[in-house]
Amino acid sequence: MEAAPESPTRKWLGRCVGIATVAAAAVLLVLVIEETGRHPRTDDANVRANFIEIVAEVSGRLVELPVKDNALVKKGDLLFAIHQALSDQASLEQQIIDERRKIAAQNSAVEAARATLAQSTTGIRTAVSSVDVTKATVSRALAAATAARAQLSLATNNLNRIEPLLEKQYVTVEQVDTARTALRVAQGNYDESQAALAQAQAQQAQAEFRRREADSQTAESQAKLDQSVHAIDRIETLMSERPAKAAKVDSARLDLERCRVLAPFDAYVTNMNISEGAYAHPGGAMFTLVDTRTWWVVANYREAELKSIHRGGHVDVYLMEHPEHKFSGVVESIGYAVFPEDGKVSSGLPDIERTLNWVHLSSRFPVRVRVEHPDPSLFRIGASAVTVAR
Repeated sequence: MEAAPESPTRKWLGRCVGIATVAAAAVLLVLVIEETGRHPRTDDANVRANFIEIVAEVSGRLVELPVKDNALVKKGDLLFAIHQALSDQASLEQQIIDERRKIAAQNSAVEAARATLAQSTTGIRTAVSSVDVTKATVSRALAAATAARAQLSLATNNLNRIEPLLEKQYVTVEQVDTARTALRVAQGNYDESQAALAQAQAQQAQAEFRRREADSQTAESQAKLDQSVHAIDRIETLMSERPAKAAKVDSARLDLERCRVLAPFDAYVTNMNISEGAYAHPGGAMFTLVDTRTWWVVANYREAELKSIHRGGHVDVYLMEHPEHKFSGVVESIGYAVFPEDGKVSSGLPDIERTLNWVHLSSRFPVRVRVEHPDPSLFRIGASAVTVAR
């Protein structure tokens, strides 16, 4: 049987459906192009984060290494510890302590010697005054003895003169008794003056001895003071070495602090190829710490799309490894330079070759996007990402 001929109405409907489909596709294409122009999208992006290389600052044997490769560490966690002997540093510090004690002792000795010298000087003045007083006392006692001797001589002569006259009764017995009494009194005064003179002379001799003793003590005190001052000079010479020794001690303490290295921030350990027992050298790399506090995505956008991207603008971020998670990002900066492929310089002038390109490839510039509230367990440096600028 022959097929029934297609009706004109059905043909018209088919044409309408085809035209509508093409029109819808064209409209959809236009909308996609417009959306892409307003919200640029690129899958030429990768994840970035700050990282630091952990190096040893002192030399020594690794005695503690609690961290593992690719492990998460918290700020303040011990990364590693290095053993270092401190006997030399402790000896230097003890020397400084001993020298400080010597200085204190020598200063005390100088002050004591000065006090003794001052006391001896005062003793000399006192002794000299005592000598002067005893000299005056001796002079008075000598004068009194001379007067008593004269009085005794007078009384003796008077008695010798009147005693022969008693037999002839030229004088009375009472007069003779009075002369004898005067003689006895004069004799007593003379004896007393002689004793006082002897006592004064003894006191003078004792004062002279004390003065000589004070002179000797003063000379000894002066010698001790000079010796103490000389010792202080020697200590000051030793003290001139203290800054250098103190600097060595400070350096040793700093090295001791550097023997225990702590994590400066929350981070992942990576590129670790060392174990306990290894010998660390200053400046030798131990491993790398990836800072997990802040993550970025560097997205390379075509130069024609940069007009729709602005600093501070919102960006949707998707990780290739976890496309089901959408992260929010903020544009921090837009690159201003890339290396020109045909920008060679010859003799100070640009060397531009003449080429004929049927297809011109636009340059791409890096856009740095900071991820807000990232999950550190999902981000890896160098991971591929997709970004959509809003």
